[in-house]
Amino acid sequence: MQSSAVLENLRFLMKARGLKAYIVPTEDSHQNEYISPHDARRAFISGFNGSAGTAVVTPEKALMWTDGRYYQQAEKQMDSNWELMKDGLPSTPTIGKWICDNTPISSSVGVDPKLISYRQWKPIQQELKSRDCTLLPIEENLVDLIWKEQPNRTSNPILYLKQKFSGVTVADKWKDVKNKMSDRKACALVITALDEIAWFLNLRGSDIDFNPVFFAYLIIQINSIKLFIDESKLPEDFKGHQEENGVDIIVQPYDCIGSDLKATVNSLKEGKIWISPNSSYYLSSIIPKSIRVQEITPLALNKAVKNKSEIMGFVNCHIRDGVALCQYFAWLEYSIKNGMNVNEMSGATKLEEFRSKNEYYMGLSFPTISSSGPNGSIIHYQPTEETNRPITVNEIYLCDSGAQYMDGTTDVTRTFHFGEPTDVQKEAYTRVLKGQLAFGSTIFPSRVKGQMLDTIARKSLWDIGLDYGHGTGHGIGSFLNVHEGPMGVGIRPMPDDPGLQENMFISNEPGYYQDGEFGIRIEDIVQIVPASTSYNFAGRGGLTFKTITMCPKQTKMIKKDLLTNVEVNILNTYHSKVWETLSPILREKNDDFTLEWLEKETCRI
Repeated sequence: MQSSAVLENLRFLMKARGLKAYIVPTEDSHQNEYISPHDARRAFISGFNGSAGTAVVTPEKALMWTDGRYYQQAEKQMDSNWELMKDGLPSTPTIGKWICDNTPISSSVGVDPKLISYRQWKPIQQELKSRDCTLLPIEENLVDLIWKEQPNRTSNPILYLKQKFSGVTVADKWKDVKNKMSDRKACALVITALDEIAWFLNLRGSDIDFNPVFFAYLIIQINSIKLFIDESKLPEDFKGHQEENGVDIIVQPYDCIGSDLKATVNSLKEGKIWISPNSSYYLSSIIPKSIRVQEITPLALNKAVKNKSEIMGFVNCHIRDGVALCQYFAWLEYSIKNGMNVNEMSGATKLEEFRSKNEYYMGLSFPTISSSGPNGSIIHYQPTEETNRPITVNEIYLCDSGAQYMDGTTDVTRTFHFGEPTDVQKEAYTRVLKGQLAFGSTIFPSRVKGQMLDTIARKSLWDIGLDYGHGTGHGIGSFLNVHEGPMGVGIRPMPDDPGLQENMFISNEPGYYQDGEFGIRIEDIVQIVPASTSYNFAGRGGLTFKTITMCPKQTKMIKKDLLTNVEVNILNTYHSKVWETLSPILREKNDDFTLEWLEKETCRI
């Protein structure tokens, strides 16, 4: 992409408003990780379309802050007008610090207050104050003014989630939330996160690709629930859905959230209003600080701890998903060894074909990362016509993929070499596997912060000076977003992490990436379950992980002398479980071809 004209037009608007810098976040008005085409403003001005990053434009420079997942991608997609700022490296300044050091004293810095969370706004504002600079809320988005062919905001139909999948009625969820509101003396709770809204209302949508959510806001009060939404997208017999769930919902236009929240504030005689620090600065600033409860919402935690129906759905959908994965990898190995032309894109299409035959299938949970050879070193790679490579017996193939089912969401990564891997590749693979096995079998105190466990997955790589530039684990939604908070496992602290708790589901995904050569990642979804220990952490209780992903991990890539007997036993036990779970299903399907592959891949080492 050539960004010169776009930047020239943006700088003209900045100059007219007296701005020395303008910040363009990735996020939309709901602070989503994944966004609709309407909200891809940062990608429009820069060409970089990764899911994380913040652009800063000044009269002379254009800079992009993004993390280690996207260094390579950003460098490839941005032209010479842009400078990459490698977020996460000690040498990279924060956005606020850089602006202070590179703009005149008392400069004005603009940002759309709807696109930046309160939590992001405050540190930038504080840093700018050190040079008497001002962070200004510019409600008229400058990128929108120059984006002549900006797509319209999506507004797709909504569907009901039956109680056999949701497990709990809206009325029961509301009762729990009201108790927690009372504890905080809150008479209103503002919900802006789309996955929280969908989960609470037992509804699902498709306004954002791969994410079963819909554009809406919610204000929950002791005696009412207000839903701010384009009413035309509500499903038929919405009244019946409310009756089934024991609630009566007031429906208001989507764009009225700001004015309604102001009216709520003005009518308040006592009590407080609860809003997440991850909500937009625009909405947060409407609520006076004296009556604002600024904490993550109770919905975020309730959603993360799965109920019995959700747990059952997770287990079942991962079994169905595992069958499809095995069918794909068996087909892929046979095809490329027999001279068939398979590339990254056709491989991803074939995998989706296998998945689409599963019961309750609703689509993919993110674009399939089907990556061969050097493309595998790009952590969040997505094949395109320009980058598409053949999958061959000569290179490592990394496939990170997932699906949405009515009863759950999947996310799994497997790395294969269908020829002869090098010793370097085998050692890297084995050390990634050691970290994955160690993390997946660890026992830890209840409610320990996920960050405290991250080193367990990295130690084997660290022992020889290797590492990876992404987190080790993320939460996962129940027929919802594939990345779900508030908990997670990584080097960076997660300020809202409530500690790991029984029946949360997270990923276990260490990796290693050799720039320009190959990538290795092994990812399972694990359920947090009770652990039996001699001393029970002085009554605190112990927890561990139970792997629910059902797909073999390639053993030909393993240097067995690097594994301990304990690690060998963990892997063999896992493969026995995969065989015992999937082989009867394949027999019932009369799929002897995949069954033979599965037997080979689950042999004891």
